Amino acid sequence: MLWLADVECMHEGKKMKVRREGGFLVAKIHQVSGRIFANILKKSDIDEINPAQGRILFVLWKKDEIPITELARKTLLSKSTLTSMLDRLERTGYIIRVPLKKDRRIILIKRTEKDKRLENKYIQVSNKMIDLFYKGFTPKEIDDFENYLKRILANLTETISHAL
Repeated sequence: MLWLADVECMHEGKKMKVRREGGFLVAKIHQVSGRIFANILKKSDIDEINPAQGRILFVLWKKDEIPITELARKTLLSKSTLTSMLDRLERTGYIIRVPLKKDRRIILIKRTEKDKRLENKYIQVSNKMIDLFYKGFTPKEIDDFENYLKRILANLTETISHAL
C-alpha cells in the first residue's frame, strides 16, 4: 500500500507537476510506529496483546458490551478478521462473548477483570507513543493534523461503505 501520485496544480500562477505522497507517508508511519509500539508493549510486559488487539480493547474501554457488528464498524476490521482476534482475546481472558437476552443471535463483547487491570498499563504505553509521535508539535498543530486525518478517514470510510 505504498502509493504515490504526480498531479498537476497551480503554484504562483504556473502549472506544475507535484508529487503527492500522503498515502506513502501514512503507510510508512503505520509500519514504523507499529514496530515501536509493539516493542514498548513488550518492554512493559504486555506481551499477550498486540497493537491490533489493543485497537479492539480501546473501543471496549470507551463502551463495554457492544455487538460484534458495532465493534467491526468502530475498528474498521472485517468480521472474519475480528472474529479470529476475538477468539484469541477470549482464550487469553481479556473478553467474553455474551448472547443478548432479548435476541440470542446477537453476541455482545464484554470486558473482563483481566482487561480492566490492563487498561491503565496500556494507556501509559499509549501515552509514551503519543509523546514520541507529537514531539516538537504545538497543540494547534496536533489539533489541525488530527482534523486532517479525520477528514481523510471520513473520505475513505465513505468510499468503502459505498463499495460494499
